[in-house]
Amino acid sequence: MEKDIVLSGQDLHKSFGPKENRRHILKGVSFELYSGEILGIVGESGSGKSTLLKLICGIEKPEEGDLKYKDRSYTGMGPEKTGKFLQMIFQDAYGSFDPRMSMEKSLLEGGRVSGDELISVIGKVGLTPDLLKRRPRHLSGGQCQRMSVARALLGHADVLLCDEITSALDVTSQAQVVKMIEEVRENSKVSIIFVSHDLALVSNLCDRVMVLEEGIVVDCGQTQAVINNPTSEYTKKLISSVITD
Repeated sequence: MEKDIVLSGQDLHKSFGPKENRRHILKGVSFELYSGEILGIVGESGSGKSTLLKLICGIEKPEEGDLKYKDRSYTGMGPEKTGKFLQMIFQDAYGSFDPRMSMEKSLLEGGRVSGDELISVIGKVGLTPDLLKRRPRHLSGGQCQRMSVARALLGHADVLLCDEITSALDVTSQAQVVKMIEEVRENSKVSIIFVSHDLALVSNLCDRVMVLEEGIVVDCGQTQAVINNPTSEYTKKLISSVITD
């Protein structure tokens, strides 16, 4: 049975800088995210991964191309509107919270969440309610990142965008967050885009993978198919570096 497409982008272009010295970051990127899947986007620094996420969530606007949520265009919408169906989880979990507020106050901010729902979601991300009384600096990196995932789930989004969310964590915390992402996908029925420079991590977590090289999609498909039979020299180099490491 074929799954529905939740989110898609078609022929997305983005550049920055003055007209005479324009840097083209994304050059005709297209993608599809299916219901309930985890799509990995990999590439080295400067490949356009984070810029693509900024376009998807509305922080930046594409110069060309179209973005769709459940087959309806939302191109040009800002985060205040895209936040109704997708949520971004950032690399710097500590920096995404107000350091003066308890986690409970941060997560209940806006008044749209009940205490019972908060406790339920905290359990889904593998945390205990006592941690809600703490401020960000009194949590470990892994705990704080889990809190940021909980915040995204409390927004009732269908799609989670994860931007290098494990890169600032130690190996143990990375493994815990990856396990949590798998459980959240299973328990909350969300679809996830997981951006990382770590191909080994993506290969163990994601159903499909898309490889970006200097703003161009050079490989895309089922993860193991791409790993076992890459079509681009760039992907082969990424795989070789993982094996060498």
